[in-house]
Amino acid sequence: MEPGRMIQLGIRSPVDRGTWDWTVAKGITIVTAQQAHESTPAALAAEVRRVLGEGPAYLSFDIDALDPAFAPGTGTPEVGGLATWQAQGLLRRLGGIHFTGMDVVEVAPAHDVAEITALAAATMAWEYLALLGSETAEAGG
Repeated sequence: MEPGRMIQLGIRSPVDRGTWDWTVAKGITIVTAQQAHESTPAALAAEVRRVLGEGPAYLSFDIDALDPAFAPGTGTPEVGGLATWQAQGLLRRLGGIHFTGMDVVEVAPAHDVAEITALAAATMAWEYLALLGSETAEAGG
């Protein structure tokens, strides 16, 4: 694992200073939810590309990066998260990155209202698959 090629986007829950400092000292890039709200999906995608650079990458989408208005079914709901359109806009701009896999974590069906969270999670996974599909089509395969 190369911590300098890791980015955490949408962080907003309380964290002790020691943990934050340790994470940053390891070279991990943190983009808080507030910073994401003050930016655009295009600018966030550019930052993801800058951090990842070349080489394989893995995408772990933690559903609680989304605001509970868009994903109430998580074990750690925290206000101030991303909207689904922001996450979709970001993911749609990550074509060309050499992704080797993806997961969606933290969906808690027992807390999901009208399956809103399940829909958001499925949509994020679909967006990832669409990225892979568009690359295959561009490569002629």
